[in-house]
Amino acid sequence: MKTFFRSFALLVVLLAGTLGAYAQVTTASIAGVVTDTNKEALPGATVKATHTPSGTVYYVSTQVNGRFNIAGMRIGGPYTIEISFVGYKNENISNVNLSIGEEATYNVVLAEDAATLDDVIIVGERNPIISSNRTGSQEIITRDKMDRLPTINRSLTDFTKLTPMSSGSNFAGTSYRYNNVTVDGASFNNSFGLSSSLGASGTEPISLEAIEQIQVMIAPYDVRNGSFTGAGINSVTKSGTNEWKGTAYWYEISFIGGYTSERC
Repeated sequence: MKTFFRSFALLVVLLAGTLGAYAQVTTASIAGVVTDTNKEALPGATVKATHTPSGTVYYVSTQVNGRFNIAGMRIGGPYTIEISFVGYKNENISNVNLSIGEEATYNVVLAEDAATLDDVIIVGERNPIISSNRTGSQEIITRDKMDRLPTINRSLTDFTKLTPMSSGSNFAGTSYRYNNVTVDGASFNNSFGLSSSLGASGTEPISLEAIEQIQVMIAPYDVRNGSFTGAGINSVTKSGTNEWKGTAYWYEISFIGGYTSERC
């Protein structure tokens, strides 16, 4: 009997590890190096990132080599990043917007706090199109893009079709039945809705108004993503801000020459 319970416990642990490996990434991060004008690292410098819409604040101190990293940050923005160190002038980086799974890099040079200073040089590096943090082809649709682009069916398909390798709901020549649709890391392939969608159940997982960003992955070589051979449609919902906001839409039905037309 003891052997049975030990085997059962081992099986549960293995299953939990397997499910965890297929969790989708829903956050972003920032990283960089803080140095002085002589290119010497400044250990112990304070890096403060503030999510302006909600007031959420992230703190971290630089390491011995001047490097810093803030993980698990909310996607979107804008963020304001402030770097400070005793004896040096503070530096601010504003209008920072983060995408799903992105690690934005900002290398900052602090100048000494003296009466007369030369020009302060701030080097901000944005992730290139091909970066070490991106392990495969992908498309990210931000909230700003969703607000500007037209949508006919109020479906994820209206935006995921922007991916070059899409053909309707199929991706890279693979049937939509092999897609994996997630919302905040949870699978929505069987959400029992009534609208058309990209998942195997043919349902719409969530209202477009509730989504902050949509990520379409085709072939990511990353152990954190899996459970699909078509496309991984990873969506993250809004987290809310300190302001009240709302949206509305309607359908217009008209009869022309015996035919019915609808407009959203």
